[in-house]
Amino acid sequence: MSNTIKVESAEQTMAIGEKLAPYLQPQDLILLDGDLGAGKTTFTKGLAKGLGITKPIKSPTFTIIREYQDGRIPLYHMDVYRLEEGGGDDLGLEEYFNGDGVNVVEWSKFVADELPDKYLRIIFRRDDSQGDNVRTLTFEAKGDRFEKMITDILGK
Repeated sequence: MSNTIKVESAEQTMAIGEKLAPYLQPQDLILLDGDLGAGKTTFTKGLAKGLGITKPIKSPTFTIIREYQDGRIPLYHMDVYRLEEGGGDDLGLEEYFNGDGVNVVEWSKFVADELPDKYLRIIFRRDDSQGDNVRTLTFEAKGDRFEKMITDILGK
């Protein structure tokens, strides 16, 4: 199942993340893939807000994993871009994926071998020809729960 929507501002991107948050439960996996600067961390800020997390969300590019414990359920935000050469197995990703929180993974292709079977992937594409903040978000669900989430959130 795949659905695509267009957003025209960072606020719209955040709003989609916030709308998704109430559906999430521990061990859910959200994969965010796409261009640099396309809105992956912006989306995660909205998701965190929807979970009731009040701490500022920062890109985990250099730390690889940032943990936020102050929401309805914990949020584990991962940017695995620097694992292009491998090394994901050293991070203990499986413990996070089987843990007590929601897992958001940016650049998931670099840890593809470690991913569970069920997840929601959102692909972010920039379209600078239409404006600085225009993005196309494509939602791909693997698993019935995530397919229902897409239907509910996008109204399709």
